[in-house]
Amino acid sequence: MKTSDLVVKCLENEEVQYVFGVPGEENEDLLFSLDSSDIKFIPTRHELGAAFMANVYGRLTGRAGVCLSTLGPGATNLVTGVADAHMDKVPLVAITGQGSLSRLHKESHQVIDVVGMFKPITKWTTSIHYPPATTEVVRKAFALAEVEKPGSTHIELPEDVAKMDVPSEMSKPIERRQVRRSGPDHKAVAEAMGVLKKAKRPLIIAGNGAIRKRASTQLRTLVAEVGIPVISTYMGKGAISDDDPRSLMTFGFRDRDYAHCAIDAADVLITIGFDVAEHYPDSWQRAGAKKIIHIDFTPAETYAKHNPDVQIVGDVAATLTEIHEQVTATSMSFDAKWYSPVRQAIMDDISSYDLKDDDALTVPGSLNVIREVVPSNGIILSDVGSHKVWIGRNYKVFEPNTCLISNGLATMGIALPGGIAARLAIPDAPVVAISGDGGFMMNSQELETAKRIGVGFTAIVFNDNDYGLINWKQTEHQGRSVGTTLTNPDFVKYAESFGINGYRASTPGELRRVLKKTVASNELAVVEVPVDPKVNLELNKKLDKLDCKKLTKLS
Repeated sequence: MKTSDLVVKCLENEEVQYVFGVPGEENEDLLFSLDSSDIKFIPTRHELGAAFMANVYGRLTGRAGVCLSTLGPGATNLVTGVADAHMDKVPLVAITGQGSLSRLHKESHQVIDVVGMFKPITKWTTSIHYPPATTEVVRKAFALAEVEKPGSTHIELPEDVAKMDVPSEMSKPIERRQVRRSGPDHKAVAEAMGVLKKAKRPLIIAGNGAIRKRASTQLRTLVAEVGIPVISTYMGKGAISDDDPRSLMTFGFRDRDYAHCAIDAADVLITIGFDVAEHYPDSWQRAGAKKIIHIDFTPAETYAKHNPDVQIVGDVAATLTEIHEQVTATSMSFDAKWYSPVRQAIMDDISSYDLKDDDALTVPGSLNVIREVVPSNGIILSDVGSHKVWIGRNYKVFEPNTCLISNGLATMGIALPGGIAARLAIPDAPVVAISGDGGFMMNSQELETAKRIGVGFTAIVFNDNDYGLINWKQTEHQGRSVGTTLTNPDFVKYAESFGINGYRASTPGELRRVLKKTVASNELAVVEVPVDPKVNLELNKKLDKLDCKKLTKLS
């Protein structure tokens, strides 16, 4: 058996279903080995699209998504998607080709140090130089990618090694075996309970880790029992349902939004699966010092403005179960009066963006229509831009992993290729990929990939002919914008050039009618939504007037 065949045999052992990538000369043997396998190789139009597909597939399934490229420029094109998965704690395995070992020691066509390049953006990276090591390399790459906290790993396969034979006695893949995560330390739990018993206004901050490994189920049970309110990060959306009266949605905009009023009023913060990369905690102590309990798979990041008083390190779901049992035993509960006004203000604010059927469209108004049409199990993917702020702030989410936002690296261009992966990973759920015109055009070529492989989803393009988020920030800081204005193709004709349906919705009524058709039918469609961006700066002005003390009635 040659090495490339063994790599594929090991991928089969890891239960890989799809490999996303771009063919090249130096990954030729691996491609032909894949062709003899049940694993489906999906050729993409760009390696970045392949990495984004593997990224979203891994996030939705909890099993490492796999992307493939050739050496040199193919590998460099993977970098952004691999880095995005790594910062968002998503399991991903990248495989790249490489030139023969005989030319790696010298300057050679397309040869760069790919392993070294991937070191800062992966948990582990290596090159297979010894064919019998293949089984260990592949198993280790998947094990490290998937273990908490998840992330990216990378395997390089030089073209001459791919052709080398592996002795039959060394070609058996290493069996996958479940690794039990450690339970919570009882002394740490006791410390946390001591803090909670003295608390009057505790508040949970649910991060990315709160929606992995059954943590959301346990969190919902605890919250229902005790009545502690929850604010999620953008990546923690859906940890509890936003229909739950204890949900205070997300942090919102900047460091001053309705949810921050609850943070100011809280006396204890319980961070669950929270990574500092998701949201800077600099303002959390603004209204005075408060205790912080950290619950996560790993210790808190060392950060001067976020130094938890108690850290419970271990399986998050198991920790929440333990806390729930102790809380139940002590009949602990908290009054909702202190945070109910915040919840009401948030709900009223979201409703204030409702539009009449013939109104001009805005992003927050359109999101209310989208939420009306998309079922509770429907998956939306947010690209990065001004619309991401509104999705994070305003879009209600009812189940974990039904609103996917790139937030650690915050990478433009992820939504459209991510929509392809979402349909493959969760085929029974309708999918809506939401982009601005800037992000959409960065990877719009993957519409051909979606059409070719027969996956259907709705791609919404919020069009303001601008890099809107940068315009928003520049105007806030400088009073004007520079270098953000864009021109765009006719998105309807652009979609039709790929052989798919294109729509343009200019009013809420049109948007509702179009989405009811495309979402229900799971057709592959592009929906252009021209939007008025003036609501962006209006939000700044509104929040500048926000009086948290008046809202919470706490001095």
